[in-house]
Amino acid sequence: MTMKINEIWQELENDESFSHGLLLRRCSTSVLPDLFVAMRSPEKTRGIGASVGADVPVNLSPFSNLRDISVERIEGEPSHGKSILLFQLLNNVHQDIFTVLCEDLIASVASVSDESKLINELLNRFEKWKSLFDKAGLQGLTPEEQRGLFGELFFTRKYTQNGSSALNTVNSWVGPARQLRDFQSGSWALEVKTTHGNNHQKIQISSERQLDRSNLDNLFLYHLSLDARQQSGETLNQLADNVSEIVSPDFTALNRFKNKLLEVGYFEHHRPLYESNGYFVRQESIYEVEGDFPRIEEGDIRNGVGDVKYSIITANCSDFVRTEEQLFQILQ
Repeated sequence: MTMKINEIWQELENDESFSHGLLLRRCSTSVLPDLFVAMRSPEKTRGIGASVGADVPVNLSPFSNLRDISVERIEGEPSHGKSILLFQLLNNVHQDIFTVLCEDLIASVASVSDESKLINELLNRFEKWKSLFDKAGLQGLTPEEQRGLFGELFFTRKYTQNGSSALNTVNSWVGPARQLRDFQSGSWALEVKTTHGNNHQKIQISSERQLDRSNLDNLFLYHLSLDARQQSGETLNQLADNVSEIVSPDFTALNRFKNKLLEVGYFEHHRPLYESNGYFVRQESIYEVEGDFPRIEEGDIRNGVGDVKYSIITANCSDFVRTEEQLFQILQ
């Protein structure tokens, strides 16, 4: 769908017969509601629009102070009884993110026929993407976020190299969606933790549910200890490019992978920020979380206690070390 949307925008941009106003072209007939790829001229502003009843209430006040994107309601001819809910890109630097946003909005409502439900779903999804655009305007990922993404991509590459299909691997990477663990599929889950410097023997756990095996047959902790070096080692950009190349034979997997990079806050215009800092893997360990593995579970918490964070000393986890062969036999 991404390629199709971009092609339509380019066609609308090149339409010399239309020079002023809003040009709309309906999305595929497989999409149930009236959704349109939009172009506003002469500004050449890209967007998508949804046809909604002129008398249906729409609250756009939460979106009044946006900078790079916008949503507005455009009233149509009174005789038609319809208006257009228009989502627009205001800053062309973010064309890649906006394309994914539009793809997501269209997919989320493709089978919705009820107009109130259509509006609610579109605005709820738009709210999610609004925060992503805010992040895109910042100065890139923090050092901690860079290391965390490096660890998740490092495991993504390893998982694919150990026999998983590209699409299966990318689908199992749920970290960008802020799930409890970074990878999950069926009855197994795996959490990736990266450490660096003097803290390489201590793993930070962010909640009492992160290492809780409830509703899972297998739960693994994948620990990567990194050394960061200037102008040396493998950079985040190199790793992201390498994973893209590995999954590229499957277009669906590649497209989904690039979308997830955007969700996690890895943007093309921030790549120069990650060029000089590389990483060496000091140690790589796999633990199976079971039995007496040192952890706090949700059932251990007394009523009234919340926001539990704790650390694990890896020296006390030697009984739970597993080999790559043991791990990937279960993950297949």
